[in-house]
Amino acid sequence: MTPRLWAVGTLVVLLVALIGYAAVAVPWHRAPAPRADQLAALGQLPAEQVARSRAFHAALRPGSYAGMALALLIALLLGLTPLGARLVELAGRPFNDHWLARAVLGGLLVVLLTELLTLPLAAWRHTIVVRYGISTQTWGGWSVDLLKSFGVGAVLGGLVLAGFFTVTHFAPRWWWAIGAAGAAGLVVLLSFVLPVVVEPVFNRFTAMPDGPLRTELLELAARDGVPVKDVLVADASRRTRAVNAYVSGLGPTRRIVVYDTMLTEATPDEIVSVTAHELGHAKDNDVLTGTIMGALGAAVAVVALYLLGSWPSLLRLAGVDSIAEPRAIGLLLAVTTIAGLISGPAQSFVSRRVEARADTHALELTADAETFEAMQRRLGTVNLSDPDPPAWEHAMFASHPSTVQRMAAARAWARGDR
Repeated sequence: MTPRLWAVGTLVVLLVALIGYAAVAVPWHRAPAPRADQLAALGQLPAEQVARSRAFHAALRPGSYAGMALALLIALLLGLTPLGARLVELAGRPFNDHWLARAVLGGLLVVLLTELLTLPLAAWRHTIVVRYGISTQTWGGWSVDLLKSFGVGAVLGGLVLAGFFTVTHFAPRWWWAIGAAGAAGLVVLLSFVLPVVVEPVFNRFTAMPDGPLRTELLELAARDGVPVKDVLVADASRRTRAVNAYVSGLGPTRRIVVYDTMLTEATPDEIVSVTAHELGHAKDNDVLTGTIMGALGAAVAVVALYLLGSWPSLLRLAGVDSIAEPRAIGLLLAVTTIAGLISGPAQSFVSRRVEARADTHALELTADAETFEAMQRRLGTVNLSDPDPPAWEHAMFASHPSTVQRMAAARAWARGDR
């Protein structure tokens, strides 16, 4: 059997495994959130706050959609014309066109060019979030975080590029198999590494001082059967006024993290409510589920790239001989960008189902629908979330149920509608 036939068979197996696992692990049932309750909840929100939230998102939309369109256009120009291949050649020229220099430096050059061209739109977005009081960052702080993000991306991206093209260089016929296994393994590794290595690059974490709130959060986790290592406070206030809390890490690295903004903006009961939601993710192994689905998805992507790489007309447009050579980095960028846009709505749909289950978990763990609803109002008000966004936009991009959907679900739960 040829490598291509093996790849086709492997792709089918991986897709069946991904779909089958998703069918079992994703909570497809959603708690009731009647539209009548949503409208009632919307009517109880302060009209001026709803108007401000909607004005904020209206101001963000042009830049957000322009950024998506520009990123897609750049990816297509670099991937479906010889321009990307020429940039990779340019990056490798000082190093005698060595394949590894082309792979790492060429890839970083292509990504850097994309980031620089979309930077004005990112800066424009920063002016809006500052104007509406969401961001507390000066241009200096924003620039430092941007450089940190570039640095982390360059390190991780460089390692991935070096690993991928090393495999394609030394195993030109079977790189798809090794690459699929490596991509899946990398997703699993990053699930453990990112919380303890990358998060501290952007935030400083300190242990929450001993007191009633810390004790209550630890007791909540123990009652829920979710062991946590610590309760930490993140210094989010140095960049934002938004409030949040989350449970980070897997196994021995799991900890409850509370934004310092939440300690000043929310009541202790509201903090307990949002923490109960986050414990729901840990209780139901949502991070593990996401990791497994991400690993399978990454393996599918590598095998699909291999099969796509035999399409002569596509290679001809990019001016390359194989999708496995460093000069095809632009083509890889174009393919992954298009795949991301296509798969995005499905990922958002799954995420909303997972978040809705965590909401139900919080209600059951605390048995306090009133505080849960108050917390959703708080989150929506402080974070300037659109409480009832356009249905098409919500379906395409939202990772969480809307504010009024979550409030309606709490009201339905309180009535016993499960």
